[in-house]
Amino acid sequence: MGQERQRRGISRRALVIGGATAAAGTAVAVNFDGLSRQWWRLPGNNKPRTDGVVDFKGAEWVAASPSNWRRADRPADYVIDRVVIHVVQGSYATALDVFKDPWHRAAAHYVVRKDGHIAQTIRELDVAFHAGNREYNERSVGIEHEGWVDRPDQFTGAMYEASARLTAGICDRYGIPRDRQHIIGHTEVPGADHTDPGRAWDWDRYMKLVREVGAKERA
Repeated sequence: MGQERQRRGISRRALVIGGATAAAGTAVAVNFDGLSRQWWRLPGNNKPRTDGVVDFKGAEWVAASPSNWRRADRPADYVIDRVVIHVVQGSYATALDVFKDPWHRAAAHYVVRKDGHIAQTIRELDVAFHAGNREYNERSVGIEHEGWVDRPDQFTGAMYEASARLTAGICDRYGIPRDRQHIIGHTEVPGADHTDPGRAWDWDRYMKLVREVGAKERA
């Protein structure tokens, strides 16, 4: 008798839960999607990282402070559909120093030097705090460039070419269109209070290089 009552209780509970799930419909799906995007908060969930591994061949690994980025599993948990172009307002060394500073609370995935040398400071699968907008941080890869927004002489041919190869590679990896809707400046991020890369940045030249590099490497 006790077992029969227990079975009835389980059946009734299953019916209630099943009915609630059916009634909730889309809301349940949205909840599960939200949970999947919060995986890094689950205890003991620590995806492996290998020191020195880079996403762009030839880049130098210079790790940013963990305070300046967030672990993720992109593009599995967040689709990557933007590249955001930044200018340091300072030197290459300055950018790397502040990205290592846990109190800075910001860093981009890459830094490009005047001579074309590239440092990677955060893996592309992780969310860098670079855009000043949480949604854009989650959906983009950030690239810093040595120099100042009002000094066009700082943006050398070597820098443009190296950065264009980097951006073209990112576009290839994630299927990002090579256009100005998807390759944007920091100033174009919604809510941004920054002006970089500034008027001195030659967008026509840069986008031409990105498309040419991408076409050559796909040929």
